[in-house]
Amino acid sequence: MKRIILITTVCACGLLPLQAQSVDEVLQSVAQQNKSIQAQQKNGEAEKIGIEAENSLEDPTVEYSSFFSKGVNGQSGSELVVSQGFDFPTVYNSRNRAGRDKKEAVDYRAEALRRNVLLEAKTLCLDMIRLNRQRDLLDKRMQNADELLALYEERLRAGDATVIEVNKIKMERMSIQTEVLQNHTDHRTALQSLLALNGNMPLTFEGREYPTVPTTLDFEALCDEVLGQDAELKAAEADTRAAERNLTVNRQKWLPKLEIGYRRNTGEGSKEHGFLVGGSIPLFSNRRQVRMAQAQSIGTRLQADEIRLKAEAALHSGFNELQQLGRAMSVYDQPLMTQTLELLKESVKGGELSVTDYFVEADQIYRNLQAYMELECQYQKVAATLYKNRL
Repeated sequence: MKRIILITTVCACGLLPLQAQSVDEVLQSVAQQNKSIQAQQKNGEAEKIGIEAENSLEDPTVEYSSFFSKGVNGQSGSELVVSQGFDFPTVYNSRNRAGRDKKEAVDYRAEALRRNVLLEAKTLCLDMIRLNRQRDLLDKRMQNADELLALYEERLRAGDATVIEVNKIKMERMSIQTEVLQNHTDHRTALQSLLALNGNMPLTFEGREYPTVPTTLDFEALCDEVLGQDAELKAAEADTRAAERNLTVNRQKWLPKLEIGYRRNTGEGSKEHGFLVGGSIPLFSNRRQVRMAQAQSIGTRLQADEIRLKAEAALHSGFNELQQLGRAMSVYDQPLMTQTLELLKESVKGGELSVTDYFVEADQIYRNLQAYMELECQYQKVAATLYKNRL
């Protein structure tokens, strides 16, 4: 009975509509469900284990030998050697420090991937907000066209309007319907992409309000924030430190490798025990290793410098674009355009304006409103990219 109640409850919950989510809620869901983020976490764990394994002791060795002599039945003697080799103790300390920097770089690369995925998800949310606003505008246009069509069909029956005017309104409705269908297609495409980022788990997003963006930006403060928290730059800097530590490790490889162990020899009626102490002098194995490590250290430093230069260039470009978009948006007077549309509507209803003139004037205003919505969305995308480190 309890099982039947549980199944019924689950099915009922599955039939309930999903509650619309905010941008922050969508990003939280993507951070938990995204497959790339999950894969990076597991790969990072494996990479860290591999880094720790690089600083482990060598495996101990066990050797056993049997000796046979002429005139002796069976084994005349044996030798057992158990030994453990290891690097010079200071090498482990240097390698451990390099390992910490490598693991830090792994964490920063995972964080960079997470932020890039969330930025992609936020960009899709911003596109959907724009499409939702455009859909509202199209719905309003369709409503106005329906009202005009009903009015002019009545006037046509009364002989106060022409068939051309009625057909003009019908063609306008056809044009609006085409735009509505395209809007639905674009919205569905964006939603499908967002669902893919969310691991194909269900999402419902019907937002129409953009996130708040600071109106006044201090470039120096923004630069300090972005460059100070950029995960890709921090990963490159950690790689540079690890390469410098690795150079120290290679410089210490001229020190001998040590080996200690236990030896047991048996002969005819005798047993001998002893200790094994030895080492290897790296005369050949360490050749050119320091030069190679030096080249790698210089290479990682140059790569980090390149990443910093690109980050600074992107920051300058994004800041300038944001300022330009803000100035372009300020040119548009939305209340004025909305008021003009209402006045045009009243004029055509009152017979003071022809249908053709109305659609010519209204179409230009709607184009301006659409252009403003595109600018507003682009402004939000640039701001989201600039503040990616906050995701």
